[in-house]
Amino acid sequence: MTAALIVVSGALALAVVLLASVAWRGRARVEPSPQAMSSSRILFPFVAQGLAPRALDSALRLARAEQGTLVPVFLARVARHLPLDTPLPRQSLIAIPLQEAIEQRATAFGVPVELRIERGRSVRHAMRQTIEHERFDRIVVAAASGSAPGFDADDIAWLLLHAPGEIVVLRPDPSREVGVPGRTAPPRRRRALARL
Repeated sequence: MTAALIVVSGALALAVVLLASVAWRGRARVEPSPQAMSSSRILFPFVAQGLAPRALDSALRLARAEQGTLVPVFLARVARHLPLDTPLPRQSLIAIPLQEAIEQRATAFGVPVELRIERGRSVRHAMRQTIEHERFDRIVVAAASGSAPGFDADDIAWLLLHAPGEIVVLRPDPSREVGVPGRTAPPRRRRALARL
């Protein structure tokens, strides 16, 4: 009887050790988050005139569906007579609130963001710089319509001809514009901001 008791006790002890080992391995193994598993990157270029909320929301929905990252890029224009790396305080006053608005919206969607600012002599030049420096899978861009912010037809055509990957062009509803928080500019002022 003692031998049988020793065998049963040994089997139970072995079973406990095996179960503890399996439980410990299960806890030690860290499952990667869906965001870490995805390498999808969606480029969202925007300019000083403001944000088109439908285009931004579309980019965020796409990033959330793909468990990817949104890469909003503020395209800053630098005058030709200035060095390309010159400080741009007026554009910074515009870019930072817009980037904060994007970050808040992305948080509501549960989408990680990597904010960027790219400089260029023109919108097209800044976009070319972005395409050369950033890794992305697709671009979501807002087309300007009426007073709604976005890229004009020539810049969209250039983008379609020169940018690799998928490009989604949205023409937003001008009545649903998001501008710089706490600041409303009349239409003439918005055009002036575009020339910064």
